[in-house]
Amino acid sequence: MSAVPPNAAANLPVSGLARALAQANLVTNAQIETAQKKSQIEKSHFLDALIHGGAINTRDLATFCSETFGYPQVDLSLVDEAQLPEKVIDHKMMLGQRVLALSKKGNKVSIAISDPTNTVAIDQIKFQTGLSVDIVIVQHDVLIKLVDKLSKTSEQSITDLASDDYELEFSEEDLNSGVADNQAAAEIDDAPVVKFLQKMLIDAINMGASDLHFEPFEKFYRIRFRIDGELREIAQPPLAIKDKLVSRIKVISKLDISEKRVPQDGRMKLVLSPTKAIDFRVSTLPTLFGEKIVMRILDGSQAQMGIDALGYDPDQKEILMDAIHRPYGMVLVTGPTGSGKTVSLYTCLNVINKPGINISTAEDPAEINLPGVNQVNVNDKAGLTFPVALKAFLRQDPDIIMVGEIRDLETADIAIKAAQTGHMVFSTLHTNDAPSTLTRLMNMGVAPFNIASSVILITAQRLTRRLCTCKKQVEILDDVLLQAGFLDEELDGTWKPYGPVGCERCNGSGYKGRVGIYQIMPITEALEKIILANGSALEIRKQSEADGVKGLRRSGLQKVRQGLTSLEEVLGCTNE
Repeated sequence: MSAVPPNAAANLPVSGLARALAQANLVTNAQIETAQKKSQIEKSHFLDALIHGGAINTRDLATFCSETFGYPQVDLSLVDEAQLPEKVIDHKMMLGQRVLALSKKGNKVSIAISDPTNTVAIDQIKFQTGLSVDIVIVQHDVLIKLVDKLSKTSEQSITDLASDDYELEFSEEDLNSGVADNQAAAEIDDAPVVKFLQKMLIDAINMGASDLHFEPFEKFYRIRFRIDGELREIAQPPLAIKDKLVSRIKVISKLDISEKRVPQDGRMKLVLSPTKAIDFRVSTLPTLFGEKIVMRILDGSQAQMGIDALGYDPDQKEILMDAIHRPYGMVLVTGPTGSGKTVSLYTCLNVINKPGINISTAEDPAEINLPGVNQVNVNDKAGLTFPVALKAFLRQDPDIIMVGEIRDLETADIAIKAAQTGHMVFSTLHTNDAPSTLTRLMNMGVAPFNIASSVILITAQRLTRRLCTCKKQVEILDDVLLQAGFLDEELDGTWKPYGPVGCERCNGSGYKGRVGIYQIMPITEALEKIILANGSALEIRKQSEADGVKGLRRSGLQKVRQGLTSLEEVLGCTNE
């Protein structure tokens, strides 16, 4: 190979690959200059312009890169797309830098690239992932097609819906006004902090998180996401940014950045496109070493999934659908915080949300925006309490009323009277199971005859982690299964329980997503008699079992038989 004349080499572009190709006499200086001008005019990648101009074909380019720079070459067309690791590299980098993660093992990630001199991309991947990078050379055209295909088929990825500049909007709810003087404004407009917060929000949505925790400690700052019900540490940014990060979150949530001594609640909206926006509920809490912030992701699309996606058994679904389509009465959903009560209620509302039905809800705050439903945010400071909202609803010609939570006797009384006067009422309570809900109402002071004449159905629920597709059958002794609650006749050898394994898709946890387990208890005549006699929770539970109501444990064991979750998950969230 003859060397390029010095004057030609001096005019070569900064691209290391172009320089190497010219020095190897595979392309001419004129071809490089033409491609460079074309890429500048069309604002395209230089390598695209060089190849499309006919200066070199992609096969020869890949062979040259492999031999010259000493990296292995792989035929990308033979790679199984389904086996590619997800979310190792974000889509913005994949599209912008033309790179693709092929595999991830331990602390190493294998990256497919057509230009090994693109050190910017390699350095960014190392910084973003914290992993060491193994380079693999692939043909440029095949790489571009696969990257474009993956980006187009990833409509569920929030980064594909977002433009380069994310737009953070205030919610319409008028909470506290943000207090920001010039110094504070300059502080919170710190570009790295803004970009870091946006990345955390996007990552949380992409990973399916329900909550983000920003936690300050004496010597470190921690960010955790709650994914499938479990908290996972995501990042430990420098401790020095904690105040700027808190100020930024407070301003976009319309909170008072000067008040750091008391908890505050607010909302914010991340607008990703004209048709896609995600709401966040923001809560601050003063701690020893600064303010902790928890952001709850409010994804309205969950209510659009349909009743079948929630995990009700066919018989449970039939009973629930019959109850919510009645003209009047009360349906109560119970369970701990984070058990999916709101999603269940809104899914039911979505089923019966028709143009001819007037639906009003009172919540603290409204977590899911459902078109066609009149939603009211309770504001105790302004005097808009649950009882006040309920009294107003009754003057608004309602068909269906939803109360976010029955917390006191006054709210319970108004809701029950509404159910007794021709309205369907939905609400939630914090109790452990369906039978104890009735005694909880009695303990509040609600008269037993009012309960018996208004409540038509109670459902208790929990969320368990759903096994990933990498699950495998496991051997569990029959004695253990019997002790868990399985019946002798169910251990007939026709099924085996599954357990978690762990793969790229589930980030090694063995679980992906969650599935609900439910206890559906309709109020029968026999139960009404026990309620009228001031019966105990134990008496109500025994009668419900006699009526054929399955407990939470039995419902969970059914999910184990179906291979949807593991026995450990069911035992961990039920207590029978």
